Amino acid sequence: MVGRLLDRRYRIETRLAVGGMATVYAAHDTRLDRKVAVKIMHGKLATDETFVNRFIREAHSAASLSHPNVVAVYDQGEDDGIVFLAMELVTGRTLRDVLKERGQLQPREALEVLKRILSALAAAHAAGLVHRDVKPENVLISDEGRVKVADFGLARAISTGGPHTTGIIIGTVAYLAPEQVENGRADARSDVYSAGVVLYEMLAGKIPFTADTPLAVAYKHVHEDVPAPSAAADVPLELDELVARATHRDPEQRPADAAELLADVTACRRTLPDDVVPPFDAPLTPAPEEGQTLVMGKPAPAPTDGPAPLSDTERKKRRRKGVLAFALVLLLAVATGVGGWWYGMGRWTEAPKLAGMSSSEAIADAKEAGFEVETKRVHHERVDKGKVAMTNPGSGDRILRGGTITLVISRGPERHAVPKLKGLSETRARAAITAAKLSVGEVTRRYSAKVDKGAVISVSPKAGELLRRDARVDLVISKGIPPVSVPQVTGLGESTAEQKLDDAGLKVRTTYQAHKTAKKGTVFAQSPQAATKKPKGSTVTISVSTGPPIVQVPDVTDMPIEEATRKLQAAGFQVETNRVPGGGGKVIQQEPKKQARYGSIIKLWVF
Repeated sequence: MVGRLLDRRYRIETRLAVGGMATVYAAHDTRLDRKVAVKIMHGKLATDETFVNRFIREAHSAASLSHPNVVAVYDQGEDDGIVFLAMELVTGRTLRDVLKERGQLQPREALEVLKRILSALAAAHAAGLVHRDVKPENVLISDEGRVKVADFGLARAISTGGPHTTGIIIGTVAYLAPEQVENGRADARSDVYSAGVVLYEMLAGKIPFTADTPLAVAYKHVHEDVPAPSAAADVPLELDELVARATHRDPEQRPADAAELLADVTACRRTLPDDVVPPFDAPLTPAPEEGQTLVMGKPAPAPTDGPAPLSDTERKKRRRKGVLAFALVLLLAVATGVGGWWYGMGRWTEAPKLAGMSSSEAIADAKEAGFEVETKRVHHERVDKGKVAMTNPGSGDRILRGGTITLVISRGPERHAVPKLKGLSETRARAAITAAKLSVGEVTRRYSAKVDKGAVISVSPKAGELLRRDARVDLVISKGIPPVSVPQVTGLGESTAEQKLDDAGLKVRTTYQAHKTAKKGTVFAQSPQAATKKPKGSTVTISVSTGPPIVQVPDVTDMPIEEATRKLQAAGFQVETNRVPGGGGKVIQQEPKKQARYGSIIKLWVF
């Protein structure tokens, strides 16, 4: 790729890094004459149409984020099958590089870095975006010490991709929230969890869970609590509580989003001593105000082998210019000494403490101190409605005099009412729960004589109850009318059997058939069999006897009476013998001769 002109605009210069789904290059934007970073997706992803379409949409969403702690997305495109993203080029290193070099950070250092990570995430959450892959590799530290978060939206594009991404759990497994492991679902609280794990690693110098396989690490995130960092490093207990709150396995128990966790971090930071050095090699400089333009100077020309010798005339000219320049500087220093201080340190001041005030009080105080004010309203679990949850910049942070302070005003806890669901079909009930910004919890099914099959019998919590966003609503769905046990009716008379089945709530279908042993009018068979469970209203077929059948009568004439009797009885008949005196004991006549009802009497005359 090096040397290639991508999209007739971006000339690839050097490779910077290779990741699991892309390679990053430094490039020159020939159209705007500036340095950029170009992230090129790996070939197997670039051929996945589902991924490419999702990637384009997510890139557009990420490009809408404008925040000093977010790596800016400039452009997205495709060139001859190469899918790429053009981004702000941040010269520096990743948080991973810093941790490899230093092992761990001091508490206030870690919180300073985390504040900026959360500031970026809070802007994304307010815009409805979730990062899904917060980890040290996606946190960049510029040479000036500025913290920037990269790769917004890429994890979502991968997770909804096609055959090349099926079954992949997006996000480095060491930082995944339990719900991402269990069902792949991620929201703002998932980013909060990952940020909490990053804080743990910055403090402890290691990730919280290790195992032989990634699957085993994921299992620990689901079934074990993130340990306290104080068990691995000398850190205050307040940081243990902060990590525990951010990494609670139940999303409901975590801060609702990055803005809420940022407020906790800011409060925790004020409790720590100031006896630490600024983070990294340079202080974290304040970000440019919105609309402010940074002009990057061109590099100085490379030194030559040595300056050319000057003539006496040139030396005299330079000496006169130097004297004149010194005089001008001295004059400016006397005349505008205060202005020099102003354009240096004097234009900066500290942001006032406004968090916890009512919105009207905070606005009045900020304007009285000479600041412009912007407001943004968000839900907050622990700050009363109408009060300031946090500010940007935070209390004590550097800000230009007359600059703009953003007040994040609490709307109070975010609560949504459980909708009325009884009697609705399961499909409509699920849709209503989702529309109410809640989630479907446990679904159980049971029989009901009053509620149609597939409809909602009951809901927990009850309709109208106020719940947190995405709280679970359990449903009980009807399986229809409960089944009944088919009674035993064989051997009963026809009318008695029909009445017994009717009493059980079953329908009757009657067939009539001759039967060798069953009396006429009695039930000799039923289907289904007795004790079978069937839905109420099902049909039971009974077979009623019409009496014995007509069968063939064996011919026993000329047989000895004993043999004839045995043969007729074996065929199911009774025998009546009439003897004629003087004979030898053989059958001379039988009646009937050909057919008779099974079990009837056959008369024999013997001579």
